[in-house]
Amino acid sequence: MYDDFKREAGRPAYLQLKEYLKKQILSGMLQAEERLPSTRELAAACGLSRNTVIQAYQDLEEEGFITTAPGQGSFVSAVAIKYQATLELPWERRLTPYAEAAVDLDIEKSELKWERGMISFKSIAPDGDLFPTEDFKRAFLDRFATEGSKILNYGYAQGYRPLLEYLTNYLKNKGVDPEGKEILVTNGFTEGLNLVLTGICAPGDGIVTENPTHNTALKIFKLHRLRICGIPMDAEGLNLGNLEETLATQPVKAGFLIPSYHNPTGLVMTPEKRRAVLEIFTHYQVPIVEDGFNEELRYTGAHIAPLLALAGQGNNVVYIGSFSKILFPGLRLGWVMADRKLIAALESIKRSVNIHTSFLDQALLFEYLQNGSFEKYLRRARKVYRDRHEAALRLATALIPHRQIWGEGGLHIFVELQCGLNARQVLAACYRQGVLFMPGDLFYTDGGGTNTLRLGIGRVTEEEMAKGFKIIGEVICALEEEKNA
Repeated sequence: MYDDFKREAGRPAYLQLKEYLKKQILSGMLQAEERLPSTRELAAACGLSRNTVIQAYQDLEEEGFITTAPGQGSFVSAVAIKYQATLELPWERRLTPYAEAAVDLDIEKSELKWERGMISFKSIAPDGDLFPTEDFKRAFLDRFATEGSKILNYGYAQGYRPLLEYLTNYLKNKGVDPEGKEILVTNGFTEGLNLVLTGICAPGDGIVTENPTHNTALKIFKLHRLRICGIPMDAEGLNLGNLEETLATQPVKAGFLIPSYHNPTGLVMTPEKRRAVLEIFTHYQVPIVEDGFNEELRYTGAHIAPLLALAGQGNNVVYIGSFSKILFPGLRLGWVMADRKLIAALESIKRSVNIHTSFLDQALLFEYLQNGSFEKYLRRARKVYRDRHEAALRLATALIPHRQIWGEGGLHIFVELQCGLNARQVLAACYRQGVLFMPGDLFYTDGGGTNTLRLGIGRVTEEEMAKGFKIIGEVICALEEEKNA
């Protein structure tokens, strides 16, 4: 019966034999208490060495699939699965409202998929080819040599102490006063925002945000069943008049703002407007959740302090940071800096959800940050991405018919088409020609933005931009002609 065993190249033979025998046992082909061939017999039948069979038998015995009696041989344990009558549950009708909402809001399942050979402007993640992996490998080895097995154990919910200290100093260098504040390390921005909203908001609470805003943040707001108050934006960013009117007339629990390289518009809030925004929120005693998105990618001009820095020793700004959008998105590490009393509560929430963020990942990131590799990479990345951003603005202006093009930096630009044009129609036609982008309506709080689109440029060459933007422009022209015919 063992003549159907087929050895595959590339994997240890004993593992393949163990899996083969396990399958025979679980399927009932080998019955409980049935005697197995001797190691010599099975080796000959399968064309393997006796040592290979011995190792497979030893592993199977350790896992409880077989027993060995000295002088008698090896026997199948009573583990064969006897399939009973099956039950088909209607799981789609057993989902909670939260699960149903998550499915409805999961755009990954409904949007057009990238296929090989396509030019994709969907992602605003950094270019993986730009990242110096050798420096990262070296950082891992150096930190492991320093910490040893300690970083393989459970850690503290708040985070890896050396990394917490580094991040504190990192934010101090941005002008932040850490007095009375603490940091909590999270599994990226998404967990950070979820923790904050879980800690300070309840279903039905109002939250103020720019309109448009980060589509992931919108999804999280909706999953928390918050009442979203979108504040319109113009070429200078958030409309202050609308903001004050909203805070004066509606109960609002918190604000969510992206002052730097706003997603999706790419706008950078000026220092003057930041101070004005902070003053308005302070007047109405509403806290601000600040997304420190891509602050490191400022290409021109002086440093602009985050809202957290402008707040001084005040505790009304909660800052969420992440390195995913400057290093690589697979690094699921972010942080929240806020009043220490709030951080203490968020730490308890985090501990109940996932204990802590991987200490191994935190230790590795710390080593990479503190040994100078990050600054070296950042200098190079800024130059590359600045050139790509300038090329994107130049090519989009020349090739894509538009009403307005927004974007002051970062890894994307935002294009507003003439009124009456639907970006999803443009996307559908472009997709047939091998071009993908994000339709802008995904970022709007009120269903608007149907004539807008976001173009991510972090992972495309200038040549790909020229080709892709040309296709987008030609599709827009064709649709306009069709509309006017």
